[in-house]
Amino acid sequence: MSGLGTVGVVGVGRMGANIARRLQDVGYAVSAVYDRDRSVAKNLAAELDSKAPATLAEVTALSATVITVVSDDAAMRAIFADAGDSLLVAADGKLFVNCATITPSVHVEVEQAAQEHGAASIEACMASSITQARAGTLYLIVAGKPDAFERGRALLRRLSSEVRYVGPTGTAAKVKALVNMVMNSNTAALAEGLGLGHALGLDLTMLREVFAQTGANSRVLETDGGDMQARMHEVFFSAAHAAKDTGIALALAEECGIELPVAEATMHQYEKLVERGFGNLDKSAVAELTFPERGINQAVR
Repeated sequence: MSGLGTVGVVGVGRMGANIARRLQDVGYAVSAVYDRDRSVAKNLAAELDSKAPATLAEVTALSATVITVVSDDAAMRAIFADAGDSLLVAADGKLFVNCATITPSVHVEVEQAAQEHGAASIEACMASSITQARAGTLYLIVAGKPDAFERGRALLRRLSSEVRYVGPTGTAAKVKALVNMVMNSNTAALAEGLGLGHALGLDLTMLREVFAQTGANSRVLETDGGDMQARMHEVFFSAAHAAKDTGIALALAEECGIELPVAEATMHQYEKLVERGFGNLDKSAVAELTFPERGINQAVR
């Protein structure tokens, strides 16, 4: 179908697993799934009639294209290590599609390492949610060498509603860091607006309806407002990731000599959730810090 042959997926948490399911739905051969949690990989492999290799090198051996969805810089460097078990073992001719939100310079490191082993690498940052991964309607921000992008374009289009190519490797990670920084700041601001509304005795359903028709409207009002009101914090984008990704943007700002006080305050809010053991809740849980009479230690879902 795509000319890329078999596809492996490394990092099969909720996003990675749904990408693998989507690929199978549209006719790709999911050759291998890999995760640090072997039981997660084995269960998904059984569902997809795929393999769950014990090593990264075997994922590369079984796949023409490998999609990676890992958590942070350290995890990314680990799977593309220069020595030992690594996706780079016998990687000549392979294409790596890296979807993690990580520091832009790490994407550049990976591209250089892949080239040294005869492989190609692109970044395809996902500005979307778990449900969109399953439906194949991701918004993908893509960067890398044009020829590598062309190799992966057909596959990326089957995963997405839009593929936006933005330039050389590292550019997509910069754009994604800014997307998440603004989204996280909007989420924290919405939490404060609803928290203050509650303290003032206002009906929050009414307040959200007014927000939606005025300058207070935002995408996070649609996705998170009701959850904040109902204290429903099933994870779609975790508070831990919100803290990490805002930190990436702040590090870029420091490199540019720019102060971002709103982003700094936002990161501190999410760091509070992480420090108190609630980093695995959705980012909407930031409302637990702003609503009076709640307290993060009370029951939340």
